Amino acid sequence: MLQADGGTRTAAITGGFVALHDALAWLAAKGAFASLPVSDFVAAVSVGVYQGTPILDLDYAEDSACGCDMNVVMTGAGGFVEIQGTAEGATFSRQELEALLGLAHRGTMQLVREQRKALGLA
Repeated sequence: MLQADGGTRTAAITGGFVALHDALAWLAAKGAFASLPVSDFVAAVSVGVYQGTPILDLDYAEDSACGCDMNVVMTGAGGFVEIQGTAEGATFSRQELEALLGLAHRGTMQLVREQRKALGLA
C-alpha cells in the first residue's frame, strides 16, 4: 500500500486482487494454464457507525472516532469472505449491523465494477 488515509487493509485486498488477476491473465496468455484460474472477483470495504450514522469507507479521523468499525470482504457474486467488526466505545444494534452490511454490499459491488474496468473486462 503506497498511500491511504484509512482502510489500508481493505484497499490492499481490493487492489491486490486486481494485480493477481492481471498476473494470472498474463500467465494464462503464455500457456501456463488451460484457463484462467479465477472463479470470482474479491473486494473489501470498511464501514462503521460514526456520530450515530452508518457510513462507508471510513477515513482515519472517522475510524479513530467511530463507535463501530467493520471490514467486509465479499465476492463479485455477493458472497461473504470475511466480516470483522468491533464495537469501539459503544455497542451497535442489529439494525445498524444490517445497515452496515447493506453499505458494504453496495460498496464492494461498486469496487468490483471498477476492478473489471481496470482489467479491461467491463
